[in-house]
Amino acid sequence: MHDAGEEPAGAGPAGDPLGWVERRPPRFLLAGLLGYVGATAAGVAQYSSGADAAAGYAFLAAFCFCFLAIALWTGRLYWLPWFWPLVGAMSVLTVAEIPFARGNAFYLAAVLVVPVLGRLGRRAAWPIAVVAIASLVLPSAVPSWHEGLDWGPTISVVFTAFLVYAFAEIMTANRALHDAQLEIAQLASQAERSRIARDLHDLLGHSLTAITVKAALARRLASSDQAGSVREIREVEELSRQALADVRAAVSNYQEVTLAGELARGRELLRATGVVAELPSATDVVDPSHDQLLGWAVREGITNVARHAQATHCTVTLGSAMVEIADDGVGGVASCGNGLTGLRGRVSATGGTVEAGPVSPRGWRLRVSLEPANTDPR
Repeated sequence: MHDAGEEPAGAGPAGDPLGWVERRPPRFLLAGLLGYVGATAAGVAQYSSGADAAAGYAFLAAFCFCFLAIALWTGRLYWLPWFWPLVGAMSVLTVAEIPFARGNAFYLAAVLVVPVLGRLGRRAAWPIAVVAIASLVLPSAVPSWHEGLDWGPTISVVFTAFLVYAFAEIMTANRALHDAQLEIAQLASQAERSRIARDLHDLLGHSLTAITVKAALARRLASSDQAGSVREIREVEELSRQALADVRAAVSNYQEVTLAGELARGRELLRATGVVAELPSATDVVDPSHDQLLGWAVREGITNVARHAQATHCTVTLGSAMVEIADDGVGGVASCGNGLTGLRGRVSATGGTVEAGPVSPRGWRLRVSLEPANTDPR
């Protein structure tokens, strides 16, 4: 016998051909098997009476007890140390039921299919085929029963075998798919952590090294060369500011950008800088596939208005595949900035265009147009 919690030898792909999740049959299948037990009980009621009927029902109750011991009471279906003795007892009880239920006793063979097929997998095909043929031939071979071919038990055995095998294959495939999804998620998480670590190293490694060296130099010059010390401290300050800007830029790239979110942030930014804002209150008109890229455009346009335009009024207009940011400021200050250059790169990669330039009589306009979504049903 095996200790509690110990996986028996042969468990896994070789010992568990069907690999059922939790190694227990589904409850709807167990409920369906009660129909086969009922058909056998109906046979006992039809062909037996008195003491014979009592014996038939007793054998049937013992059969159900054995099956429930395998399927329900342990939670480790197919790996009980007494699995095969119980299956053997169920087989004997099925044969013992034949004199009392006649051909209906073979419905119990359909119940036997569940644990046997679950344990043996495809190796159970031949035993199941033999039982199916026997359930068809034997009842008609007994002259005293005067019965012809009864396809009911045979169909039940074959149908149950196919149902159990198909369900087991689906569960095995689902488990494999679940494991693959977990592995993909772990790999993606690991790749993201590696990317963030690499980016932070590239951003901060040089800056922090330079800050450390210059701070040490400033400390040494503090007593002998105050002017040089002040100069080094100023350079440390500039390096620190640049490192902080690089980190902020990196963090902003990690955050999800949405058009609605950028409009909300832009409204607050313009209010804080004293610019009257006319921004859309909804983004329903925008194609969902363009939401993020147009969000980047709104971020860049409104940021430039707040920093450089010296404007008093800003308007944002949305379309299905476009956004336009216009202001009444001085214009032209940020037309060649890094932000606008990066935006042009993002937009051009999708086949869109960026137009940026002064408007008459005063102000600046940034317009981003993307390729419209293909709505042709062909």
